[in-house]
Amino acid sequence: MSHVRVRFAPSPTGFFHIGSARTALFNWLYARHTGGTFILRIEDTDKERNSEAYLNLIYDSLRWLGLNWDEGPKVGGNGGGDFGPYRQSERGAIYREYVDRLLAGGRAYEKDGAIWFKLLGERHEVFDEHRKKTVTKVKVPPVVIEDRIRGRVERVEDEDFVIVRSDGNPVFHLVNVVDDIAMKVTHIIRGEDHLSNTSKHVHLYEGFGVTPPAFAHIPLILKQNGPGKMSKRDQGALIEEYQRRGYLPEALVNFLCLLGWNPGGDREKMPIDEIIRLFDLPGVNQSNARFDDKKLAHMNMAYLLELPADRFVAQARDYFARQADSPVAAAALAAPEAQFRAVMALSQPKIKGLEELPAYTAYFFTDDFAVDPKVREKVMAKGDPKARLRELVAAVATMDFSSDTAIEEALKALATQHGLGFGDYQSVARLAVSGTNVGPSITGMFRVLGRERVRARLERLAGS
Repeated sequence: MSHVRVRFAPSPTGFFHIGSARTALFNWLYARHTGGTFILRIEDTDKERNSEAYLNLIYDSLRWLGLNWDEGPKVGGNGGGDFGPYRQSERGAIYREYVDRLLAGGRAYEKDGAIWFKLLGERHEVFDEHRKKTVTKVKVPPVVIEDRIRGRVERVEDEDFVIVRSDGNPVFHLVNVVDDIAMKVTHIIRGEDHLSNTSKHVHLYEGFGVTPPAFAHIPLILKQNGPGKMSKRDQGALIEEYQRRGYLPEALVNFLCLLGWNPGGDREKMPIDEIIRLFDLPGVNQSNARFDDKKLAHMNMAYLLELPADRFVAQARDYFARQADSPVAAAALAAPEAQFRAVMALSQPKIKGLEELPAYTAYFFTDDFAVDPKVREKVMAKGDPKARLRELVAAVATMDFSSDTAIEEALKALATQHGLGFGDYQSVARLAVSGTNVGPSITGMFRVLGRERVRARLERLAGS
């Protein structure tokens, strides 16, 4: 097998879409699986819509996802190579050279200020009812595409087409084919929506006297609800949203792999090394993939649960730092390191995502926390909560706070002493120290908050 060279060619004209990320990922996986080369090529010929901010977002998103490119723009430790420049805006001379070759060989001609690619075949004039004008049709055999995913596909191109606009700018079809030839790309892995372009591209390859690369058109990602392809306007469609919300990149990569690829069996959560080993084009589905944000959230939670404590703490601190304007985040970042770590240790098994941390942990870092009025009404209406609070205040004064087990034993002893159950104290204690009825174990909350803060909060609720 010859050395595999694949490319990902995004345009810096908007936010980085989850469909683009999946295309980049499948190319990267195929390169890593085959020991080939992953090329990043920037399609930045749209001068009006291009943005350096969007370009940097592409770089940052790919690096965040761990999709390092072997050739392409030099960013950090990525990029370089012998086939640059890797931005189409810098390759104008190359495109002119290739167009001149077509003109010289009789496979292109000028008309109306533009340059057209000439199909080879018998020509005849017909009136096009849709366009309301006479057009020249060319009788040519169908283009047969042996797609590595779709199978045999036949498409017909029966009209010459523009390759350089009248303003002198080359069109998408030309620059992509030229770049893929010049960069020796062997496999083109891209979205199924590009299949309609492929017949034009095959004609261009033949016009240059070059055998086309292998094509593999991956299924579309459908929006979560309703018909149609997921667009940049749909919720959950942008990679930067997951970065902002504190998702783990490895969870998102694992999830994206399963949007259109089946590793076999019922496995879903897999380390990237195993995904690389198993990934191949025959395993990519023909049917479109439905986006499912609940499944992604579950995948992210599974990865969070398995994070080493140090990395979870670092991820949490980074998430709070991005929310530093929030009083809750500011209080968390100002807490002593030992307290921050202890709170995160309680939170890691309970949360579904880092974005839950501010609400989940606020009362650990400040005494000025909100009390849920519905929870308060429910808890304070059952039994004699004020008596339970006074009994807790007395018990906390001598309670052993050294471990969850010691605290649990003390609370059980208190309940036994008064002929009550553990729950009679737990609900009112939780309300007093956190303002709600959810969160880590009450014993863990007591231990991390410490004797004095617990006592003060119990007294505050008892006196209210």
